[in-house]
Amino acid sequence: MPSAVVLLSGGLDSAVVLAIANSQGFKAHALTVAYGQRHAVELEASKKVARALGAASHQTIAIPLDTFGGSALTDDIDVPLDRPAEAMEAEIPVTYVPARNTVFLSLALAYAETKAAHDLFLGVNAVDYSGYPDCRPEFLRAFEDLANLATKAGVEGARFRIHAPLVKLSKAEIIRHGLDLGVDFSLTHSCYAPSPLGKVCGRCDSCLIRARAFAEIGLIDPAQQ
Repeated sequence: MPSAVVLLSGGLDSAVVLAIANSQGFKAHALTVAYGQRHAVELEASKKVARALGAASHQTIAIPLDTFGGSALTDDIDVPLDRPAEAMEAEIPVTYVPARNTVFLSLALAYAETKAAHDLFLGVNAVDYSGYPDCRPEFLRAFEDLANLATKAGVEGARFRIHAPLVKLSKAEIIRHGLDLGVDFSLTHSCYAPSPLGKVCGRCDSCLIRARAFAEIGLIDPAQQ
């Protein structure tokens, strides 16, 4: 049973990716990064998701990207609310965290070497208005090349593979796939601007995208009920 490292944020996409890794026969070691995000309630969600989906292990590592700021998720910058889809698509959003996926994948790569794992899974998606440069397939291909050049395992002949099974799926397709795999989406958290008690706002880009996707398949987002 080969091992894999799965980046697990506690959000909808990463939960589906963990379920996919399990379904493909991997021993999934989940890795969550506490990066100084304002919506830290997702860290608790990641624990619930890892337990519910039977991750082989679950580690949380703190890398305080809020030291740098520069994002509405890590700094005192207003999270955009009530935006139409056209506005979400217009530019890279202020919720972009500088170099976040590069940092996350680097951590996952280091963790994978300690587990003799050569497969890294993450839940990036380049379809539904994400606008993030580090969610693109060309970034993932470039990082995979880097992984095989920059590691002891790679130099010795192992081949690291970056798995992003959701990258070309719509959010509705992701939800359908997750339901087929038994993902309990009520455990997940994706909101950019939750209340102090962790209640989702229902108005940020992430909440609106989720709500539209669930509505597309005739359901209500359980996080917003």
